[in-house]
Amino acid sequence: MQTLKRYKWTWLMLLIALGLAVYLAFGYWNKGNDKLPVIGEVQDFSLENVDGKPITLADTEGKPRLVYFFFTECPDVCPITTFMLSQTQDLLKKDGSFGKDVEFVSISFDPLNDTREAIKAFADRFHADYSGWYFLRGDQEQVRTLAADSFKVLIYGDNKDNFAHANLIGLVDRNNRLRGLYDAGDTENVTPEFLAGALKKLARES
Repeated sequence: MQTLKRYKWTWLMLLIALGLAVYLAFGYWNKGNDKLPVIGEVQDFSLENVDGKPITLADTEGKPRLVYFFFTECPDVCPITTFMLSQTQDLLKKDGSFGKDVEFVSISFDPLNDTREAIKAFADRFHADYSGWYFLRGDQEQVRTLAADSFKVLIYGDNKDNFAHANLIGLVDRNNRLRGLYDAGDTENVTPEFLAGALKKLARES
């Protein structure tokens, strides 16, 4: 109870941000537009991949992407959402589009604990195919700013024991524009099939 009181404003802000994000995602999606809206631009970044290679935004552009912020010691939503992404990966591999036409980007915001080795072990639990799935890490403040400014994902706390974050998946087009934000906890609507369909919809855009 004391923990809830201590972080009541944090949770309130997260709920407000989540409501806004879901409105943007589904409000536009359900209008029947031929094209998904442009919600914003993704800012440039330079982060480290699990093989130690620096990865910039330019290295990932050219293909629609799903982007997710996580930390490996997350006790609840991060592994569940990463599992859903792995199911989405498997659907896309069946038609040959994964890695060829679409990609995933998972970004850790806990560099203290999420070493390259820890992230790879986490990714391997979900059978991540690195040919189309980046797992990145970097400076905590850089990642926090990227998450908030580009993806409307607010991250609170400074270590694995007090992190709180919006559990949203971003949909980015080949030109680095944010085209959707999806509440990963809404499992009735946000399913592997839905995410795969959203990616392929962007891949077909001229």
